[in-house]
Parts: sequence; C-alpha cells; structure tokens
Amino acid sequence: MMPRNPRRGSFKVVIPARYASARLPAKPLLDIAGRPMIQWVIDAAARSGADEVLVATDDERIAAAAIDPRTGQSIAVMTSANHPSGTDRIAEVAARRGWDKRTIVVNVQGDEPMLQPALVEQVASLLDQHADADIATLSTPVTSLHEFLDPNVVKVVTAQDGTALYFSRAPIPWTRDGAPQGLSSQTSFTGAQRHLGIYAYRVEALQRVTALPPAELELTEKLEQLRALQAGMKLVVAVASAAPSAGVDTEADLSRVRAALSGD
Repeated sequence: MMPRNPRRGSFKVVIPARYASARLPAKPLLDIAGRPMIQWVIDAAARSGADEVLVATDDERIAAAAIDPRTGQSIAVMTSANHPSGTDRIAEVAARRGWDKRTIVVNVQGDEPMLQPALVEQVASLLDQHADADIATLSTPVTSLHEFLDPNVVKVVTAQDGTALYFSRAPIPWTRDGAPQGLSSQTSFTGAQRHLGIYAYRVEALQRVTALPPAELELTEKLEQLRALQAGMKLVVAVASAAPSAGVDTEADLSRVRAALSGD
C-alpha cells in the first residue's frame, strides 16, 4: 500500500498501453534500437522525478516487457480489457493501488519513445501549484499555417490565468480579418497554441471524469478532455518548457524514431 498522504511535489506516472492498433499492430512492442517501444517510454518517465512509474495494460506480452530501469522489476498492472480509453485504465490502477484522492497522476502516452522527462515533471508541478485545478496539461505555439488548419492538430485557447476555455480540432482563435475569403484564405495564426496530449490528474478528478458519460462536445470533436471541460472541471494549461516529441502513429513515424534513437 502506498502512502495515504503524498508529500508536496510527489506524483505518479501511469502509462496505458494496449496491444491492438489499427495502423501499427503490437505498437508498444515494436523494436526500436533493440528495445521495445514501451521500454523507451518507461525509461523517460523514470527520469522525470516520479516516485512511481506503472504500465496499465490488459496484455501479458506488454506486461512482460514493462520493466523499471531503476529496479529491474516488472511495473505492469493488469487491467480490464473492456476500458474505452487509457484514462479509464489509469483510474482502475489508482483505485486498485488505494491512492489518496489528492495524489497527482500523470498520464503518459505509450507511443512516445522520445518523450521529454521535463514535460512530465512540468505538468505534475503545474497541477501541484494550482490547488483549485482538477487537471493540468501543456501546449506549444503553432508554428505554421498548415499546422493551424490541420484538424489532426488539436488547438487550445485559455484565459489569462491559464485556465482552458476550449479545445478544438478547428483553427482557433480565428483571425476574422486574416481570412477575407473564408477558410482557405486565412493568413494568420498568431497566438494559436497546439495542445499536447499529456495530463496530470488528481485521483479525485480522475475518478470523477471517468464516471461521467461521454459529453456532447466530446463526441462532436472526438476529444476526451472536453468531457471534463463541459462538466465544469478546471483544466489549467502551461506552455511546454521543452520541445515536445511526436508520437508514433504510422510506419513513417516509426522509421523516423528508429533513425533518431539508433544514432543513424
């Protein structure tokens, strides 16, 4: 049993990982420079300062590959195969481990072998610093018009205090005067922020959001974080302190990461 009253600044990392993937089957186990992808993610998370790193999975093959580099021990937690999302899988881990409702848990995606440990620590610290926030996440400036208009790039707008106002696949904030002839004529993306898919939750908020049914905005945009936002939960956002790494979703992504991590 873990401590019931975590010290200030402490946090957990849980990496949800599943075997099935439409574009890259067995993605967590794909070889990168002689090691499975999930091990690269674990190693990065372990360097973040987390006091515990776990992998939440329903697959024995992934569980066998999930080894803590600091101890050489397995860090897999077997979870239900029926979870609709990684967030639900993490909530099961928190409940089974008996973590206090104030414990901060960072959701790290299992397909980011080039993850920057500083970002894991940053998002955990951000939530720790905002006692009234339920969830913390990060963003980075949009750097091109193509990125701004791409529906696969999720954008976020915030209040002056960093509280999230909205997340969207649409290009927001929209500069009306920059597009006199509509969407294709847009020339400005000043101030636009790209959302990064890393989250820190308090266990209490994690349990609340996973107990809610999918929200209308979530279903429309296909963005899970809108469930929390539409329910009135407070999400705080900060600009990432380090350059984010791209995840592995395609064969091209895999080739790029293999070349980078093998030193080729």
